Amino acid sequence: MGRLKDKVAIVTGGGAGIGRATAMRCAEEGAKLVVTDRDGEAAEATVASLPEGSEAIALWHDVADEADWTAVMDRTLERFGRLDVLVNNAGIQLTCGLEETSLADWRKVFAVNAEGPFIGTRLAVERMKETGGGAIVNVCSTYALIADPLNAAYCASKAAARHFTKAAALYCAEKGYGIRVNAVHPGVVMTPMLEREIADVAAERGLPDTKPVEEEWGKICPLGIGQPEDVAAGIVYLASDDAKYVTGADLEIDGGHIIR
Repeated sequence: MGRLKDKVAIVTGGGAGIGRATAMRCAEEGAKLVVTDRDGEAAEATVASLPEGSEAIALWHDVADEADWTAVMDRTLERFGRLDVLVNNAGIQLTCGLEETSLADWRKVFAVNAEGPFIGTRLAVERMKETGGGAIVNVCSTYALIADPLNAAYCASKAAARHFTKAAALYCAEKGYGIRVNAVHPGVVMTPMLEREIADVAAERGLPDTKPVEEEWGKICPLGIGQPEDVAAGIVYLASDDAKYVTGADLEIDGGHIIR
């Protein structure tokens, strides 16, 4: 414990799933937190669930909106005086065939999954470089590395975020900012997003319950379906000084998904 002691961290999409688990783990490691989400009540619930004595605030935040990002950064510095860690976790998924994917659908997914990390990273770099550096972790997906026929927009947006991560890492290293930028690639993880997808598939198939679909999804990764806490552990590692020599890296936390 204490790997993030006195560090200030922003966690987007912190109202549930991997974001909530990451906020919890960061708090346990001593971080001061800004938990953001488009569901403000969920962000507040995350803050309320943190260990007693945690220093944290919850903010409503649309990661596709640059003005929202500026407000989050300003509030972070106003409350805590600095920014050391940014976890770009917020994301959305669109599961449908290529021919059913509209241009509006495509742009909506890219706005959150690719443009959100870009805006956040750019604004974080501007602030972190003034206080000696920091760490940025972009939560991508194994679908940034492999493709799926029913997730064209999601796959492409996460691949964009992955490659952006590497470009940002090189930029910060060459500038000597002391800012590391890395990507985490979760596999099949039991989050509200996955639960909704499983429920939708079960409904489409006319199944009375979701168990058969959950069992099917569990076979995608050799180690089965993961938990948000599995991913949070990797995120905290990359955010901490334990990873001081790691930048531009891909950390797959996927139960073996991409090796199948």
